[in-house]
Amino acid sequence: MDEIKHTTEASEAPAQAACPAVATPAASNDTPANEAEAPQATAPAEPQSKADVIDRLKEIVYQGATAVERQELDRLKMLYYRFHTAEVVAEREKYIAEGGEPEAFVPQPDGDEENFKAQLALIRELRSKAAEAAEREKLANLEQKQQIIDSLKELAATPEAADKGYEQAKQLQAKWKEVGPVPPENATELWKNYQLYVEQFYDQLRLNHEMRAYDFKKNLEIKTHLCEAAEKLASVEDPISAFHQLQKLHAEFRETGPVAKELREEIWKRFKDASTAVNKRHQEHFEQIKAREAQNLEQKTQLCQQVEALDLDSLQTYAQWEETTKRVLEFQAQWKQIGFTPRKVNAEIFERFRSACDRFFQAKTAYFKQSRERLSANLAAKNALIAQAEALRDSTDWNATGQKLVELQKEWKKIGPVAHKQSDIVWKRFNDACNHFFHQRNEAHAGQRRTEEANLQQKLELIEQLRGLAENPAEDAKAQLAAVRELQARWNEIGHVPFSKKEKTYRAYRELCDKIYDKLHENAGRRRIDDYRRSVAEKPTNELQRERQRLQGALEAKKQEIKNYETNLGFFRTSTSKGNALVADLEKKIQRLKDDLAEIGQKLELLK
Repeated sequence: MDEIKHTTEASEAPAQAACPAVATPAASNDTPANEAEAPQATAPAEPQSKADVIDRLKEIVYQGATAVERQELDRLKMLYYRFHTAEVVAEREKYIAEGGEPEAFVPQPDGDEENFKAQLALIRELRSKAAEAAEREKLANLEQKQQIIDSLKELAATPEAADKGYEQAKQLQAKWKEVGPVPPENATELWKNYQLYVEQFYDQLRLNHEMRAYDFKKNLEIKTHLCEAAEKLASVEDPISAFHQLQKLHAEFRETGPVAKELREEIWKRFKDASTAVNKRHQEHFEQIKAREAQNLEQKTQLCQQVEALDLDSLQTYAQWEETTKRVLEFQAQWKQIGFTPRKVNAEIFERFRSACDRFFQAKTAYFKQSRERLSANLAAKNALIAQAEALRDSTDWNATGQKLVELQKEWKKIGPVAHKQSDIVWKRFNDACNHFFHQRNEAHAGQRRTEEANLQQKLELIEQLRGLAENPAEDAKAQLAAVRELQARWNEIGHVPFSKKEKTYRAYRELCDKIYDKLHENAGRRRIDDYRRSVAEKPTNELQRERQRLQGALEAKKQEIKNYETNLGFFRTSTSKGNALVADLEKKIQRLKDDLAEIGQKLELLK
């Protein structure tokens, strides 16, 4: 008679403690003992585009969406939007390269996003339905296993029931293995009850020692294979895959019957040690991920701080904004190269970075909008000046129009810049209008300048003649005076000279004339004194007395006139050429009055 497999809970319960708290599929009777050594499924290739991401999602939908991990779904979603962002960046760079304004760029709608979201929604729906079905199945499994425990409890009630129920107990054990998982909150208590009544059943059963030894040997072979499979998992490259395989081995180890009592601790320790090695690698793997995510968080925090530290108020030119834009785009490229951060802060750090970037690009958009408005206003102002300049370009009012165009040029310099593509166009129109007028004026003045140069030469010749009269005066004062007046008349007949030499030429002319007239006046004064001396010598005393009174009145009048001129002279101190000429005339009049005063004084001396 075959002996029923015997399980001892007390010695093998630690297997449950070593198994991580995850749901594990139930082992079936046809599962090979060395299942851990079976070839592993090839991991799906890493998507290289949005289309690859969507194809992978479709594949998941086709497979029923029940085997996919949430981690993979999150990664596929991240990859899709990374590819989408890369496409937008490339589209924007192409737009700018073709001459577009950066702030005017608007990305094209994503034609794949609707399909992408539909696949994700379908997967979520399938996973939700699968989860609901799995939960219903676990409740049904719980009810079936509870019935099995109840049946074992009846068989373990008495030795007679145990002996008679051997085959039934074998069937119940096989059925227990076939039944799938139960809700996690019931699994431990259910398993303990099952082991309890299995042991009670074996305690009640009067079995043949050889059959029990055979069962113990068979169970030892199975558990030895499970230990070997668990030990090989330590060399599996992927610690996560090794961990999940270990869960299956734990489930099979737990469902396998007991071994000989003296070997139970040994076989359990071997399996436990192999499990510890796999669990340690699994834990270290997640610790490394955690450390890497912490490092990524630090790097992303630094990028946030760099973008937040940008001094937007200091950006006052297009070049400065474009240079800073390149820096921000570099920060964004670095962000994409950095991996995940801890899940609990991943959304928060991304929102911080996105907000900092949005702040920059919003400020840039506002600056360029204000710049466009300012450039438009400047363009309107310059177009107004162009209209005025073009209206004056054919004017022949040389002086007034020239001054007006000079004023327009000053106003042009005060107006700020216009858009680069308009700058050369408006400047050329304005400059052409001004140059046209000044060219026409220069052409018109060319003949006038030649005439003025000829007049200058004539006046210089007259000056030389006057210089000859001043240095070699004629003996006859009347002849000298006539010659001077003739030269002055010729001077007045000659037209204008170049404006830049007008003052110098006239000054030389006036100095020579004054020199000649002063000399003539001096000689005339001496002659007048001599004539006066002879005339007063012949006059009677009473006439001399009247003459003295007349001269005394003339003396006082001259003094008063000199005083008035000197007083007026104080009000004509100026730096203008016209003012300086007036001052010189006053000074000459004062000097002549003083000369007349001196002559009157000489006459009074003669009367004494």
